[in-house]
Amino acid sequence: MKKKNKRKLLIITPVDHLDGFLDNTKKNFQIIKYFKNPSKNDVINNIKDANYIFTNPNMSKFKINDEIINAGKKLKCICTASTGTNHIDINYAIKKNIKILSLKKHKKILEKIPSTAELAFTLMMTSLRNIIAASKSVTKYQWSYLEFIGEQLKDKKIGVLGFGRLGKIFANYCLKFNAQVYFYDPYKKNSNKNIIKYKNLIKFLKSLDILSIHIHLNETTKNFLNKNLFQHMKKNILIINTSRGEVINENDLIKFMRSNKNSKFAADVISHELGNLSNSQLIKYYKKNTERVLLTPHLGGSTFQAQKIAYFISLENLIKFDKKNNQI
Repeated sequence: MKKKNKRKLLIITPVDHLDGFLDNTKKNFQIIKYFKNPSKNDVINNIKDANYIFTNPNMSKFKINDEIINAGKKLKCICTASTGTNHIDINYAIKKNIKILSLKKHKKILEKIPSTAELAFTLMMTSLRNIIAASKSVTKYQWSYLEFIGEQLKDKKIGVLGFGRLGKIFANYCLKFNAQVYFYDPYKKNSNKNIIKYKNLIKFLKSLDILSIHIHLNETTKNFLNKNLFQHMKKNILIINTSRGEVINENDLIKFMRSNKNSKFAADVISHELGNLSNSQLIKYYKKNTERVLLTPHLGGSTFQAQKIAYFISLENLIKFDKKNNQI
């Protein structure tokens, strides 16, 4: 069967740092526009003739919603180089018969990408050892450890909330450092006798020195961690979140931290990442409490190795979709 002309692709995430990606893309599609960091209006003004969108949540300032989808009169597929799809209005896309391609079902490939779990471990260790504050003190020509005495990981009681791929990887890292590791996940079984499963969420939270969050965001997990659960945590708990910001009620978190001056929080994600960051109450709190709070701008999968795998597999998925649907 003879193939039609190349379908038109709108790229709205940085890709030119990945060797060969744009060249390979151009072989298969006509790139009508490439934006590294577009505004919502940039997309709306350039999507009219696009058949496909290539995206990623990390740099998204907005949700691919009904307004954008309606502007894409010829849009047939949204391809995201991620497992998460909270930057896309899935229900509306499906309603408009637009295919969503993500990495959620690529389990064997995802096993090769531990980057987010590595970052969770890094955030934990950085917070325990007060690395950021200690390093800043040196820039002021200070050389004293007294203000920055931290905690060692050995024998700490670490809880993993969500025992999927990344939760398991993180848990195994902690075991290597001789921590006591527990997890709560009603949908997962335990295959490692050194990692103890809790069936009761409240008992789980009460026992922890450190909580690392690895649950998926959906309607049942939105605001999952709120005042009703914070009240059961230790007053000096360290909470790590590399999942999605929306799984935590951030107003409740801030109230908890204000009441518990020895608690700490480190995260790579915040709620409303797609909105105006100057409105984020968590960022405002962070600016005044940098000794207890650490935030990074969604770096989880942002390693060259991880992105190379994720982006090229996503491109391959889009090429397969195109071959299947672009024939006469």
